[in-house]
Amino acid sequence: MAEPKQKYDYIIVGAGSAGCALAYRLSREASRKVLLLEAGGKDSLPLIHIPLGFAFLMKNPKVNWCYETEPEPNMHHRRLAQPRGKVLGGTSCINGLVYIRGQREDYDHWEKLGNKGWSYDEVLPYFKRSEHKAEGANEWHGTGGPLWVEEVQNTEKLDLADIYIQAAVHSGLPYNEDFNGPSQEGAGYYQTNIRKGRRQSTARTFLKQCKTRPNLTIVTGALCEQVLIEEGVAVGVQYRISKGKKSRVERAYASGEVILSGGVINSPQLLELSGIGDREHLVPIGINVKHHLPGVGENLQDHLTINIQQGLHGTTTFYEESRPLAMIKNLFKYFLKGKGLLAHPAAQVGVFFRTSDDVERPDAQIHFAPAASEPDSKGNLKPKPGTTATVCFLRPESRGNVHIRSNNPEAPPALRANYLDTETDRKAIVAAFRCTRNIFQAPALAKYLGEEFVPGPQTQSDEQILDYVRSAAESVYHPVGTCKMGSDTLAVVDDRLRVHGVKRLRVADASIMPKLISGNTNATAIMIGEKCADMLLQDAGVKITLPERLSEKPKRKTRKTKAAVTAA
Repeated sequence: MAEPKQKYDYIIVGAGSAGCALAYRLSREASRKVLLLEAGGKDSLPLIHIPLGFAFLMKNPKVNWCYETEPEPNMHHRRLAQPRGKVLGGTSCINGLVYIRGQREDYDHWEKLGNKGWSYDEVLPYFKRSEHKAEGANEWHGTGGPLWVEEVQNTEKLDLADIYIQAAVHSGLPYNEDFNGPSQEGAGYYQTNIRKGRRQSTARTFLKQCKTRPNLTIVTGALCEQVLIEEGVAVGVQYRISKGKKSRVERAYASGEVILSGGVINSPQLLELSGIGDREHLVPIGINVKHHLPGVGENLQDHLTINIQQGLHGTTTFYEESRPLAMIKNLFKYFLKGKGLLAHPAAQVGVFFRTSDDVERPDAQIHFAPAASEPDSKGNLKPKPGTTATVCFLRPESRGNVHIRSNNPEAPPALRANYLDTETDRKAIVAAFRCTRNIFQAPALAKYLGEEFVPGPQTQSDEQILDYVRSAAESVYHPVGTCKMGSDTLAVVDDRLRVHGVKRLRVADASIMPKLISGNTNATAIMIGEKCADMLLQDAGVKITLPERLSEKPKRKTRKTKAAVTAA
């Protein structure tokens, strides 16, 4: 038998947040030959690199899979959008650029579930190794890593951001200068992946630094159709390259391992297409079962968020900044200095709070922006006067699933989030809504306050609020869990991310999270890629030392904002 032409040590399927980190770390070993496959194209669309451009990418099929759920039974049978990146850099190219790691207890709980090596103290070095904190290193942050992380408070912002933080402090919350520090509770500025007004996706950071390495091959437009499995061992992948009306099928083989990093929807989809999943689901749609693994596609969890849009006067919002003359000024400011309206993330200010005194740690999160918007006829967001605080319950009990509909790799899988399926989730989102509305009544906002126009003053009772949530809530786009890590009957991978029952096959992306973290998921997906790379190299006999390239002294102190001074 002839030696296969495409042979690598490692094959990574998916060049998203985790996949790019994996490719960067694995290809640092010059003796390891790495193939990185991405179904989407290059990150050449200009809107990707403009932070505020995310608002125009939510429904753009050039860079977005544009998934949506099946009609949700607890959401008035609405289909909810679930955008996922289809481009080098994956969803890190279309997200809101907020850098949040979650809470210490999230990771300690993963370890208590039986996942050795995933406690907070054990994953913190990977968070630190991956980042370059613009304000300098300390106990919680690192410098020298590929991923740029910067404080919003040290960049240009509108005064309303400070005012809202003051309002949150007046309502009883502490000021928090670092949500990724010792405690998450309180109000403050988010950290973001923006540098000099440009999005810092994993393609622009991790991949940019390694794409010219001779041992790394990157193939775009490559839709992976199946993992090749022989006698219970993953030996390679089959993928299709399409250009216009022409396409061809290729096969690549791995002497080491195959790693799926397609994300929470595409990784379980590929496992099922490869015959790994619940036989009761796969056999009826014509899939030859290679390994019965009933947890594939199960355990889907996501954050559901609901908006309060508040009219304001006497202060500047995005609406005023987006008027024709102001927008011309902002365009000049952005393209000359990388500043202004276009350089803003989806949310500047964050609030983490407890929905009741019975809760030991924050269980709700607010994303606040000095902006209000509504969708236009194409589904893109257009500004309107006012501001928005959108709140989600951080630890939902509701569980959904993702499953293929057919054996066609190009057919989108069925996505059922099952939002608000438990009474706990329903009560929590109502409580979170009330707490969020209460912040707008704080003294700091009194002289600016106009009418609440969404949902409006007529929405008061718990029943009315819950009905509003069912009618208007959307995903925060934080789905996880469909290739759950663990050892129970629904676990898909073990604590070294190896697929149960199939050798030389791992999953490394947000789908392996056994439980959803308390916050935005992109930073954690990157950490998972970093940690998986070390596991692969360790298992191949390479000595790994952590932490790496960390400075212990900050370059400079973080300056206090007006909100911090007022809070003090």
